[in-house]
Amino acid sequence: MSVLFSDEFLYSRSSQVFHQTVALGLIVAFVAALKVNVGLPPTMIVGGSAMAGFLCWRMTNLRRPIQPQRVAILFLLTTAALHVHMLEEHDCLFGPSMSRLFEIAFPTSRFTAIFVFALPTLYYLTAIGLLLRLPLAAFMAWFIFIGPGIAEFTHFLFPLIRPALEPTNPEAITAVINGKTIADMPNHYYFLTGRYYFPGLYTAILPMIPGGYSVWWLLREGRRLKNEAPATP
Repeated sequence: MSVLFSDEFLYSRSSQVFHQTVALGLIVAFVAALKVNVGLPPTMIVGGSAMAGFLCWRMTNLRRPIQPQRVAILFLLTTAALHVHMLEEHDCLFGPSMSRLFEIAFPTSRFTAIFVFALPTLYYLTAIGLLLRLPLAAFMAWFIFIGPGIAEFTHFLFPLIRPALEPTNPEAITAVINGKTIADMPNHYYFLTGRYYFPGLYTAILPMIPGGYSVWWLLREGRRLKNEAPATP
């Protein structure tokens, strides 16, 4: 068992190839699942974050572990802040708001199932994997650091985008999108309402703080370790 969790085994050349293949498979699965269940705009944000995380992972802790305990702590801080952020999104109807903005079927029930129940399971497993120094867990951590760390800034752009459904109607509407009835879709278009807000905007900065710091720190540590010793080929 100790051999299986040794750095020589986990960070060998064959292990690197294996973990990168699995990571790319996960990205494809994430993108496909979100495209079917949510729609293209959120898929582009999440998929872009995953690919950026994959590239940063390859530059830093794919070939060597970087202080796994500290990474695990930063990861848990980011996901804890993310949960607070999602509470605002849930209470203020993020799913229906996105549905009206981009004409996608994203009811609150689907938002809850994916982001409140399904993805946190991966977060818990990722934290365990980080402590066990598993390279794939480092990729998952990068995925979250890039998403809440950087991609949450999109919340500040959403109020400026003209909604796809009834953009001149300030009232909440109900419509059938892709065969699914989406009720109570609010209009947060700033140039109509005069209010600069979108569900999650107030708390978007919370996961961005530990997430953004983690991105900066890991890239710095990755460069430092690369200069100190040659990486495993």
